[in-house]
Amino acid sequence: MREQESVRTKTGKRKVIITCAVTGSVHTPSMSEYLPVTPAQIAEQAIEAARAGAAVLHLHARHPDDGRPTPDPAVFDRFVPRIAAETDAIINITTGGSAGMTLEERLAYPLKARPELCSLNMGSMNFSFHRAGRGIKEWKHAWEKPHVEGSENLIFRNTFSDIRSVLSSLGDAHGTRFEFECYDVGHLYNLAHFVEEGLVKGPLFLQCVLGILGGLSADPENLHLMRSTADRLFGRENYEFSVLGAGRHQMPLVTMGAIMGGHVRVGLEDSLFLGRGLLATSCSAQVLKIRRILEELSLEIASPAEAREILQTKGAGKVGFDG
Repeated sequence: MREQESVRTKTGKRKVIITCAVTGSVHTPSMSEYLPVTPAQIAEQAIEAARAGAAVLHLHARHPDDGRPTPDPAVFDRFVPRIAAETDAIINITTGGSAGMTLEERLAYPLKARPELCSLNMGSMNFSFHRAGRGIKEWKHAWEKPHVEGSENLIFRNTFSDIRSVLSSLGDAHGTRFEFECYDVGHLYNLAHFVEEGLVKGPLFLQCVLGILGGLSADPENLHLMRSTADRLFGRENYEFSVLGAGRHQMPLVTMGAIMGGHVRVGLEDSLFLGRGLLATSCSAQVLKIRRILEELSLEIASPAEAREILQTKGAGKVGFDG
Protein backbone atom coordinates (compact mmCIF):
# COMPACT_ATOMS: atom_id res chain seq x y z
CA MET A 1 0.00 0.00 0.00
CA ARG A 2 2.92 2.41 0.50
CA GLU A 3 3.65 2.22 -3.24
CA GLN A 4 0.02 3.11 -3.95
CA GLU A 5 0.27 6.13 -1.67
CA SER A 6 3.29 7.42 -3.60
CA VAL A 7 1.38 7.13 -6.86
CA ARG A 8 -1.62 8.96 -5.45
CA THR A 9 0.35 11.81 -3.93
CA LYS A 10 3.42 12.30 -6.13
CA THR A 11 2.17 15.75 -7.21
CA GLY A 12 1.05 16.63 -3.71
CA LYS A 13 -2.59 15.83 -4.49
CA ARG A 14 -4.54 12.64 -3.98
CA LYS A 15 -5.51 10.83 -7.18
CA VAL A 16 -9.22 10.10 -7.68
CA ILE A 17 -10.31 7.39 -10.11
CA ILE A 18 -13.40 8.23 -12.15
CA THR A 19 -15.36 5.15 -13.24
CA CYS A 20 -18.03 5.57 -15.90
CA ALA A 21 -20.82 2.97 -16.00
CA VAL A 22 -22.05 3.42 -19.55
CA THR A 23 -25.43 1.69 -19.89
CA GLY A 24 -26.24 -1.02 -17.30
CA SER A 25 -29.36 -3.18 -17.40
CA VAL A 26 -31.92 -1.18 -15.39
CA HIS A 27 -32.81 1.86 -17.47
CA THR A 28 -34.75 1.45 -20.69
CA PRO A 29 -34.91 3.40 -23.97
CA SER A 30 -38.27 4.96 -23.02
CA MET A 31 -36.67 6.66 -20.01
CA SER A 32 -34.11 8.63 -22.02
CA GLU A 33 -33.37 9.08 -25.69
CA TYR A 34 -29.71 9.45 -24.73
CA LEU A 35 -29.30 6.00 -23.18
CA PRO A 36 -26.78 4.09 -25.34
CA VAL A 37 -28.15 0.74 -26.45
CA THR A 38 -26.59 -0.21 -29.79
CA PRO A 39 -22.95 -1.37 -29.97
CA ALA A 40 -22.03 1.82 -31.83
CA GLN A 41 -23.71 4.04 -29.23
CA ILE A 42 -22.10 2.20 -26.32
CA ALA A 43 -18.67 2.43 -27.94
CA GLU A 44 -19.03 6.11 -28.79
CA GLN A 45 -20.22 7.10 -25.32
CA ALA A 46 -17.53 5.01 -23.63
CA ILE A 47 -14.79 6.54 -25.77
CA GLU A 48 -16.08 10.06 -25.11
CA ALA A 49 -16.22 9.33 -21.36
CA ALA A 50 -12.60 8.15 -21.39
CA ARG A 51 -11.53 11.28 -23.23
CA ALA A 52 -13.39 13.34 -20.64
CA GLY A 53 -11.40 11.76 -17.80
CA ALA A 54 -12.84 8.35 -16.90
CA ALA A 55 -9.99 5.94 -16.15
CA VAL A 56 -12.34 2.94 -15.81
CA LEU A 57 -15.22 2.02 -18.14
CA HIS A 58 -17.83 -0.34 -16.67
CA LEU A 59 -19.66 -2.14 -19.47
CA HIS A 60 -22.89 -4.09 -20.05
CA ALA A 61 -24.32 -5.18 -23.40
CA ARG A 62 -27.77 -4.66 -24.88
CA HIS A 63 -29.60 -6.27 -27.76
CA PRO A 64 -29.00 -3.99 -30.76
CA ASP A 65 -32.63 -4.15 -31.96
CA ASP A 66 -34.53 -3.04 -28.89
CA GLY A 67 -32.08 -2.37 -26.04
CA ARG A 68 -32.84 -5.46 -23.94
CA PRO A 69 -29.96 -6.48 -21.64
CA THR A 70 -28.02 -9.37 -23.14
CA PRO A 71 -25.05 -11.50 -22.03
CA ASP A 72 -24.23 -12.51 -25.63
CA PRO A 73 -20.44 -12.43 -26.19
CA ALA A 74 -21.03 -11.68 -29.87
CA VAL A 75 -22.71 -8.39 -28.91
CA PHE A 76 -19.91 -7.44 -26.50
CA ASP A 77 -17.44 -8.16 -29.28
CA ARG A 78 -19.10 -5.50 -31.40
CA PHE A 79 -18.00 -2.69 -29.07
CA VAL A 80 -15.38 -3.79 -26.51
CA PRO A 81 -12.46 -4.21 -28.98
CA ARG A 82 -13.21 -0.79 -30.47
CA ILE A 83 -13.16 0.83 -27.03
CA ALA A 84 -9.88 -0.92 -26.22
CA ALA A 85 -8.38 0.24 -29.52
CA GLU A 86 -9.38 3.89 -29.10
CA THR A 87 -8.81 4.44 -25.35
CA ASP A 88 -6.29 3.53 -22.67
CA ALA A 89 -9.03 3.13 -20.05
CA ILE A 90 -9.35 0.04 -17.86
CA ILE A 91 -12.22 -1.99 -19.28
CA ASN A 92 -14.44 -3.38 -16.52
CA ILE A 93 -16.91 -6.07 -17.64
CA THR A 94 -19.99 -6.79 -15.53
CA THR A 95 -20.50 -10.20 -13.93
CA GLY A 96 -23.88 -8.96 -12.68
CA GLY A 97 -25.47 -8.63 -16.10
CA SER A 98 -29.17 -8.60 -15.32
CA ALA A 99 -31.11 -10.38 -12.59
CA GLY A 100 -32.89 -12.62 -15.10
CA MET A 101 -29.62 -14.13 -16.33
CA THR A 102 -28.02 -17.31 -15.03
CA LEU A 103 -24.52 -17.24 -13.58
CA GLU A 104 -23.25 -19.08 -16.65
CA GLU A 105 -24.76 -16.42 -18.92
CA ARG A 106 -23.32 -13.61 -16.82
CA LEU A 107 -19.84 -15.13 -16.97
CA ALA A 108 -19.87 -15.98 -20.69
CA TYR A 109 -18.15 -12.82 -21.91
CA PRO A 110 -15.89 -12.17 -18.89
CA LEU A 111 -14.41 -15.66 -19.27
CA LYS A 112 -13.82 -15.01 -22.97
CA ALA A 113 -12.45 -11.49 -22.51
CA ARG A 114 -10.36 -12.06 -19.35
CA PRO A 115 -10.44 -8.32 -18.55
CA GLU A 116 -8.31 -6.43 -16.06
CA LEU A 117 -11.35 -5.68 -13.92
CA CYS A 118 -14.85 -7.14 -13.41
CA SER A 119 -17.69 -6.05 -11.17
CA LEU A 120 -18.84 -8.57 -8.55
CA ASN A 121 -22.01 -8.15 -6.48
CA MET A 122 -21.28 -9.31 -2.94
CA GLY A 123 -24.57 -11.01 -2.16
CA SER A 124 -28.12 -11.91 -3.12
CA MET A 125 -30.71 -9.19 -2.58
CA ASN A 126 -34.10 -7.78 -3.45
CA PHE A 127 -33.36 -5.47 -6.37
CA SER A 128 -36.32 -3.31 -7.33
CA PHE A 129 -36.47 -0.38 -9.71
CA HIS A 130 -40.20 -0.50 -10.43
CA ARG A 131 -40.64 3.12 -9.36
CA ALA A 132 -38.49 4.23 -12.31
CA GLY A 133 -41.41 3.50 -14.60
CA ARG A 134 -43.76 5.98 -12.97
CA GLY A 135 -44.70 8.77 -15.32
CA ILE A 136 -43.92 6.89 -18.51
CA LYS A 137 -47.08 6.93 -20.61
CA GLU A 138 -45.81 5.19 -23.72
CA TRP A 139 -43.17 2.47 -23.87
CA LYS A 140 -41.07 2.15 -27.02
CA HIS A 141 -40.65 -1.63 -26.76
CA ALA A 142 -42.84 -4.41 -25.40
CA TRP A 143 -40.17 -5.76 -23.05
CA GLU A 144 -39.67 -2.53 -21.11
CA LYS A 145 -42.81 -2.28 -18.96
CA PRO A 146 -42.69 -5.88 -17.60
CA HIS A 147 -38.92 -5.51 -17.09
CA VAL A 148 -39.37 -2.42 -14.94
CA GLU A 149 -42.64 -3.17 -13.14
CA GLY A 150 -41.69 -6.82 -12.62
CA SER A 151 -38.58 -5.86 -10.67
CA GLU A 152 -40.78 -5.47 -7.57
CA ASN A 153 -40.78 -9.29 -7.50
CA LEU A 154 -37.09 -9.59 -8.37
CA ILE A 155 -34.25 -11.19 -6.46
CA PHE A 156 -30.71 -10.80 -7.71
CA ARG A 157 -28.90 -14.03 -6.89
CA ASN A 158 -25.24 -14.20 -5.92
CA THR A 159 -24.79 -16.92 -3.31
CA PHE A 160 -21.53 -17.67 -1.53
CA SER A 161 -21.06 -20.52 -3.97
CA ASP A 162 -21.69 -18.20 -6.93
CA ILE A 163 -19.17 -15.67 -5.62
CA ARG A 164 -16.59 -18.38 -4.98
CA SER A 165 -17.04 -19.57 -8.56
CA VAL A 166 -16.47 -16.09 -9.99
CA LEU A 167 -13.39 -15.53 -7.84
CA SER A 168 -11.93 -18.84 -8.96
CA SER A 169 -12.80 -18.80 -12.66
CA LEU A 170 -11.79 -15.17 -13.26
CA GLY A 171 -9.52 -14.10 -10.43
CA ASP A 172 -7.45 -17.22 -9.88
CA ALA A 173 -7.50 -18.48 -13.46
CA HIS A 174 -7.05 -15.20 -15.33
CA GLY A 175 -5.69 -12.60 -12.90
CA THR A 176 -8.80 -10.41 -13.13
CA ARG A 177 -9.32 -7.99 -10.26
CA PHE A 178 -12.75 -7.01 -8.99
CA GLU A 179 -14.89 -4.00 -8.31
CA PHE A 180 -16.66 -5.46 -5.26
CA GLU A 181 -20.15 -3.97 -5.38
CA CYS A 182 -21.54 -3.63 -1.85
CA TYR A 183 -25.17 -2.53 -1.56
CA ASP A 184 -25.45 -3.01 2.18
CA VAL A 185 -23.30 -3.46 5.28
CA GLY A 186 -23.82 -7.23 5.12
CA HIS A 187 -22.07 -7.28 1.75
CA LEU A 188 -18.93 -5.93 3.42
CA TYR A 189 -19.08 -8.81 5.88
CA ASN A 190 -19.54 -11.24 2.98
CA LEU A 191 -16.37 -9.85 1.42
CA ALA A 192 -14.57 -10.12 4.74
CA HIS A 193 -15.48 -13.81 4.81
CA PHE A 194 -13.75 -14.39 1.47
CA VAL A 195 -10.73 -12.39 2.62
CA GLU A 196 -10.50 -14.52 5.78
CA GLU A 197 -10.75 -17.67 3.66
CA GLY A 198 -7.79 -16.49 1.61
CA LEU A 199 -9.84 -16.32 -1.59
CA VAL A 200 -9.49 -12.56 -2.04
CA LYS A 201 -6.25 -10.60 -1.80
CA GLY A 202 -5.73 -6.86 -1.72
CA PRO A 203 -5.75 -4.16 -2.62
CA LEU A 204 -9.54 -4.41 -2.40
CA PHE A 205 -11.59 -2.10 -4.60
CA LEU A 206 -14.94 -1.52 -2.88
CA GLN A 207 -17.84 0.09 -4.72
CA CYS A 208 -20.36 1.42 -2.19
CA VAL A 209 -23.70 1.28 -4.02
CA LEU A 210 -26.34 3.36 -2.28
CA GLY A 211 -29.88 4.24 -3.28
CA ILE A 212 -31.15 0.94 -4.74
CA LEU A 213 -34.47 -0.26 -3.31
CA GLY A 214 -33.47 -3.46 -1.52
CA GLY A 215 -30.14 -2.07 -0.32
CA LEU A 216 -29.05 0.86 1.83
CA SER A 217 -30.58 4.22 1.03
CA ALA A 218 -28.40 7.09 -0.21
CA ASP A 219 -28.32 8.89 3.14
CA PRO A 220 -24.97 10.49 4.05
CA GLU A 221 -25.05 8.62 7.35
CA ASN A 222 -25.06 5.31 5.45
CA LEU A 223 -21.95 6.27 3.52
CA HIS A 224 -20.22 6.97 6.83
CA LEU A 225 -21.46 3.59 8.08
CA MET A 226 -20.04 1.78 5.05
CA ARG A 227 -16.70 3.58 5.38
CA SER A 228 -16.32 2.94 9.10
CA THR A 229 -17.37 -0.69 8.75
CA ALA A 230 -14.84 -1.24 5.97
CA ASP A 231 -12.18 0.35 8.18
CA ARG A 232 -12.94 -2.11 10.97
CA LEU A 233 -13.07 -5.15 8.69
CA PHE A 234 -10.13 -4.49 6.39
CA GLY A 235 -8.06 -1.62 7.77
CA ARG A 236 -8.13 1.64 5.85
CA GLU A 237 -4.69 1.05 4.35
CA ASN A 238 -5.82 -2.24 2.75
CA TYR A 239 -8.60 -1.08 0.48
CA GLU A 240 -9.65 1.54 -2.06
CA PHE A 241 -13.26 2.59 -2.02
CA SER A 242 -15.51 4.25 -4.54
CA VAL A 243 -19.05 5.58 -4.30
CA LEU A 244 -22.09 5.15 -6.53
CA GLY A 245 -25.24 7.14 -5.83
CA ALA A 246 -28.32 5.96 -7.73
CA GLY A 247 -30.55 8.42 -9.54
CA ARG A 248 -30.82 11.95 -8.14
CA HIS A 249 -28.31 11.09 -5.41
CA GLN A 250 -25.46 10.61 -7.90
CA MET A 251 -23.51 13.86 -7.82
CA PRO A 252 -24.00 14.83 -4.13
CA LEU A 253 -23.10 11.38 -2.84
CA VAL A 254 -20.07 10.75 -5.04
CA THR A 255 -18.77 14.22 -4.17
CA MET A 256 -19.13 13.37 -0.50
CA GLY A 257 -17.32 10.10 -1.08
CA ALA A 258 -14.42 11.88 -2.76
CA ILE A 259 -14.13 14.31 0.16
CA MET A 260 -14.01 11.28 2.47
CA GLY A 261 -11.03 9.89 0.57
CA GLY A 262 -12.74 7.76 -2.05
CA HIS A 263 -13.04 7.40 -5.79
CA VAL A 264 -16.20 8.11 -7.80
CA ARG A 265 -18.51 6.40 -10.29
CA VAL A 266 -20.92 8.15 -12.65
CA GLY A 267 -22.61 7.19 -15.92
CA LEU A 268 -26.04 6.61 -17.43
CA GLU A 269 -26.25 3.18 -15.80
CA ASP A 270 -26.51 4.89 -12.42
CA SER A 271 -28.43 8.07 -13.26
CA LEU A 272 -30.04 9.46 -16.40
CA PHE A 273 -29.76 13.05 -15.19
CA LEU A 274 -27.16 15.79 -15.08
CA GLY A 275 -29.15 17.96 -12.70
CA ARG A 276 -32.66 18.29 -11.36
CA GLY A 277 -35.05 17.64 -14.24
CA LEU A 278 -32.22 17.80 -16.78
CA LEU A 279 -31.43 14.62 -18.70
CA ALA A 280 -27.75 13.99 -19.31
CA THR A 281 -27.13 13.96 -23.04
CA SER A 282 -24.18 11.59 -22.64
CA CYS A 283 -22.05 9.77 -20.11
CA SER A 284 -19.22 12.18 -20.84
CA ALA A 285 -21.38 15.08 -19.64
CA GLN A 286 -21.55 13.44 -16.22
CA VAL A 287 -17.80 12.69 -16.27
CA LEU A 288 -17.01 16.31 -17.11
CA LYS A 289 -19.29 17.56 -14.34
CA ILE A 290 -17.78 15.41 -11.61
CA ARG A 291 -14.29 16.17 -12.92
CA ARG A 292 -14.94 19.89 -12.58
CA ILE A 293 -16.28 19.41 -9.05
CA LEU A 294 -13.28 17.32 -8.01
CA GLU A 295 -10.76 19.73 -9.48
CA GLU A 296 -12.45 22.66 -7.75
CA LEU A 297 -11.98 20.69 -4.51
CA SER A 298 -8.24 20.55 -5.34
CA LEU A 299 -8.40 16.82 -6.06
CA GLU A 300 -6.46 15.39 -8.97
CA ILE A 301 -7.92 12.97 -11.52
CA ALA A 302 -6.16 9.62 -11.96
CA SER A 303 -5.03 8.68 -15.45
CA PRO A 304 -5.60 5.10 -16.64
CA ALA A 305 -1.95 4.31 -15.92
CA GLU A 306 -2.25 5.68 -12.40
CA ALA A 307 -5.52 3.78 -11.87
CA ARG A 308 -3.78 0.55 -12.94
CA GLU A 309 -1.07 1.15 -10.38
CA ILE A 310 -3.49 2.03 -7.61
CA LEU A 311 -5.66 -1.04 -8.27
CA GLN A 312 -2.72 -3.26 -9.26
CA THR A 313 -4.40 -4.71 -12.33
CA LYS A 314 -2.57 -7.08 -14.68
CA GLY A 315 -2.42 -4.56 -17.52
CA ALA A 316 -4.16 -4.09 -20.85
CA GLY A 317 -1.75 -6.44 -22.62
CA LYS A 318 -3.06 -9.51 -20.81
CA VAL A 319 -6.70 -9.48 -21.82
CA GLY A 320 -8.66 -11.60 -24.28
CA PHE A 321 -10.00 -8.96 -26.63
CA ASP A 322 -8.12 -7.11 -29.35
CA GLY A 323 -7.25 -3.50 -28.68
